[in-house]
Amino acid sequence: MQIFFCKGRLIFGPDAKSLIITLLLIVVPVVIFCTNVARNLLHEFPTYNSGYIILVVTILFTIYVLVLLFLTSARDPGLVPRNSYPPEEEICYESSTSADVGGRHTPTPRLPRTKEVSVNGFSVKVKYCDTCMIYRPPRCSHCSVCDNCVERFDHHCPWVGQCIGLRNYRYFFLFVSSSALLCIFIFAMSAWNVKFLMDDYGTPWKAMKESPTSVILIVYSFIFLWFVGGLTCFHLYLIGRNQTTYENFRYGAANRHNVYDQGCLKNFLEVFCTMTKPSRNNFQAYQQEEMPMRITREVKIDDSEGDSRTKVHDNLEIDNDLLKISQRRDAVNS
Repeated sequence: MQIFFCKGRLIFGPDAKSLIITLLLIVVPVVIFCTNVARNLLHEFPTYNSGYIILVVTILFTIYVLVLLFLTSARDPGLVPRNSYPPEEEICYESSTSADVGGRHTPTPRLPRTKEVSVNGFSVKVKYCDTCMIYRPPRCSHCSVCDNCVERFDHHCPWVGQCIGLRNYRYFFLFVSSSALLCIFIFAMSAWNVKFLMDDYGTPWKAMKESPTSVILIVYSFIFLWFVGGLTCFHLYLIGRNQTTYENFRYGAANRHNVYDQGCLKNFLEVFCTMTKPSRNNFQAYQQEEMPMRITREVKIDDSEGDSRTKVHDNLEIDNDLLKISQRRDAVNS
């Protein structure tokens, strides 16, 4: 289940602790870069203090990446509210009948597992979710980690500790692509620092020995660039086809008739140039206390003469106070 902060304004996934690892993977290399590599580059550009531009750009761009990470992981991804009871309007009755105790036959209620809805003029089947007791909207899926149905479900990302869905996909893509650019920047500046040291010391080995942190940052940023860079290219492909990660892994290239594909340009405009839909949930509202339920039991008692007594209506009010109920049962038993 989700974790809430600031009276429901911040919504994190159940594995939000993984954010600490992600923060360390971003912040620690940047701190090492600023305190070692960027400081050395300050001396290489003494005129007009232009070397400070590298330091300022690194800090500002890192803050930008962290803000995108926060916007991705701390907002409602598109959670669909649950129902307390199955939808009665969808209940149908089977033609086969079942016999009651009194000999009467009543139809058996049944909830269809799927139903068809229209999307862009095409018929699409949506499934019933037993956990949330709703018919999922199109492109919605139930996340096994968050235990909630999410609109336009893409995937659950453990690195951000949140589901990626309709309301945070844009920020997720910007976070991944910006992280790739940050890796490229640190890789280039660290290699540039090694190049300057080679000019001073003559050989690459002496330059690496003089600044081992530059070598470590080059290797580190190169490895993570393959990860975030490949993820950026993959999601560029998905956006161009208007497809989610879940749909791609489930249907793959066999999904030739994608009813959501509007053309590459419109697909990109849908992701980046449309307003984010408001949340279906009001997490800041107080939960209303449910009214006590009344259960009416009809008891019919027959005496020995065959005369039936009047029906007795026993109205039982079920309260949430379990202690009172237990005390009442103890008093009856004694």
